[in-house]
Amino acid sequence: MKIDKFKVEEWFNKYESKAKYDLADTCVESVSVNELLELTNAKVDEIFNKKLNYGDIHGSLRLKNAICSLYEKQTVDNITITHGAIGANQLVMLSLIERGDKIVSIIPTYQQHYSIPKSIGAEVKTLFLKEKNNWLPDIDELKNIVSNDTKIICMNNPNNPTGSVIPEEMLIKITEIARASNAYILCDEVYRGLEHNGRISKSIADIYEKGISTGSVSKVFSLAGLRLGWISAPIQVIKEVNHQREYNTISVGILDDYFASLAIENKEIIIERNLQKILEGKQVLKNWLVKEQHCHCIIPNGGTTAFVGYDMNTQSAELCKKLQKDTGVMILPGETMELDRYLRIGYGNNPDKLKKALNIFSQWIVNNYYNS
Repeated sequence: MKIDKFKVEEWFNKYESKAKYDLADTCVESVSVNELLELTNAKVDEIFNKKLNYGDIHGSLRLKNAICSLYEKQTVDNITITHGAIGANQLVMLSLIERGDKIVSIIPTYQQHYSIPKSIGAEVKTLFLKEKNNWLPDIDELKNIVSNDTKIICMNNPNNPTGSVIPEEMLIKITEIARASNAYILCDEVYRGLEHNGRISKSIADIYEKGISTGSVSKVFSLAGLRLGWISAPIQVIKEVNHQREYNTISVGILDDYFASLAIENKEIIIERNLQKILEGKQVLKNWLVKEQHCHCIIPNGGTTAFVGYDMNTQSAELCKKLQKDTGVMILPGETMELDRYLRIGYGNNPDKLKKALNIFSQWIVNNYYNS
């Protein structure tokens, strides 16, 4: 199977290890094992007494029950556990999409949502989010793109890279469009829980009978190192996924399952920690944008990233290469997410380093483009 190069991941592979200031990171500062145990009051003996066998093949009942608490209507029969959200998205597509199927993908988004269907031989139509619409889908445009035989509409909410959050009334309109075509909606909800107003947005799995939600502990719980995600979907979809899953997953690590259970059972504590860090970083970003006349941005209201436009006459990839070479500041070019002349900036990590790196970026802009 031939598949397009994964632009974002290839950029990280090439530049992340060389960065002095990483503003491309999408995670909130990671939780250490000690911090997780302290936050959750876990018993260390429980960890050391665990046998390192395969464990529960589709995920432990404890973990599935914890994940159900993130939804309104889902039961353990609607859940299966995967190797991160990246594994969840891939399994859904491998299970449901066949050559010739028609797929609609709302972008910018994670490249899986259009490159994997394309590699299978599906016909992929794209709907581009627009800054003038606050990075929210144009419902009329979506109606025109979705056909009577569309198989799946792919999206993510909150959005990566823009940080937009689709309001419930718009989500309902999207489900009405899907229902008219009997299409599934695959919604990557890996940032769901990091809405900046503290109110978790509705899951597509709870508001649409053919809604498929994917998630993980990487972003919301700052546990990317566990490589643990899940799918919440109609029972028949879960059965199809588990059939496909036997070929590439078997089970997740038993310690990953255990730590993820701890984190989700204590979600309020960890989400509060992470929102505090996000909002602090967001304020740094806002303060910088007020002063930086050559960049502009729709302020995000969810997630950990902002999609920043600029007025310099250069492609985003060339800008980011030269910026990092000159200063050590790593920013992700919008070109890797199919929209040039934008930059994805993550602000969920150390706010002092963020402030310093943004100031370095501003001075670099002046020195390279406007210093006469």
